[in-house]
Amino acid sequence: MARWSISRLAFHLSAGLLIWAAAAALCLCLGSTGIYWPHGEDRILRSDAVFTASLVGAALGAAGAAYQALLRNPLADPYLLGASSGAALAAYIWRLPMITALLAFAGETAAAAGQEAFAFLGALAAVAVVLVITSGRSGRGRINPVTLLLVGVIVNAVNGSIYLLLNAVHKDIPGGGGEVALLVGGIGSVTRLQWYCAGGFALLGWVILMILSGPLTVATLGDDQAQALGVRIHRLRWIALSAASLMTAAAVALSGPIAFVGLICPHVARRIVGADQRRLLPASTACGAILLALADGVSRALARQDLIGTQLQVGILTGLLGGPFFLMLLFDADRT
Repeated sequence: MARWSISRLAFHLSAGLLIWAAAAALCLCLGSTGIYWPHGEDRILRSDAVFTASLVGAALGAAGAAYQALLRNPLADPYLLGASSGAALAAYIWRLPMITALLAFAGETAAAAGQEAFAFLGALAAVAVVLVITSGRSGRGRINPVTLLLVGVIVNAVNGSIYLLLNAVHKDIPGGGGEVALLVGGIGSVTRLQWYCAGGFALLGWVILMILSGPLTVATLGDDQAQALGVRIHRLRWIALSAASLMTAAAVALSGPIAFVGLICPHVARRIVGADQRRLLPASTACGAILLALADGVSRALARQDLIGTQLQVGILTGLLGGPFFLMLLFDADRT
């Protein structure tokens, strides 16, 4: 494997940042009152939404690339693996009266970090359940892609049932979101502290994945080949899964479970930069930020009275885009 220099990493990061900046500027011009460069309070509101959407999309895009590399499954995605629903359920549990009463004495910073910690534990627990059941079902610890997706769907259904049960009992929890919250995510208003906490956790997970990007590329060859090349595959798998789950949790804590971003972006980035994780992770990060920022801008533009008249959740748009994309990948996998 060719050496990877700091200059190459800086080039890929700079290219992704420039393309995202152009997309973000376009999204700032999109609004429910028309297409124009915003000023004053309007610019503040739009820029907050663009930055939040970009952070969520970047985290989900990078997490999806890591999941697909580790599991050697092109259909792997934080949403399909149950990580998003696990994080959303745990973040909802964090809002229960008993938990908030305990956190009332911890301060605002500790409370915001506590939400991220709960979401991380929920995402990691969901992925762990999926992997344990899948590897045990497949025999000899190997992971079957079809079984993986089926178990992920089941874990999503169980998480959704638990969420709806808790929501029926505690209807007055602020920020709960009702039945829609576990189906589609959306970009809403968040505090600066929540944004900084989520950004810090997402950055930590991204740095860990970038450090492991070389072994992650080797891991795509298979367990036996990776071990022959000196990669401790089991340790790598759990560390990288923890980092990807941390990024998923950071995203879900801000927006709820947004589907298919982690599925679409790695495939688009792979067509552009190849399968080397040292290039793919930065490209997937930029692609995720751009995709969700554009989805948020389009949802604002569609809110004009002469179009839809109400702002759609971005999870609806990514679902409409990701469903056909998933079916296309599934048909391609069947043909090969």
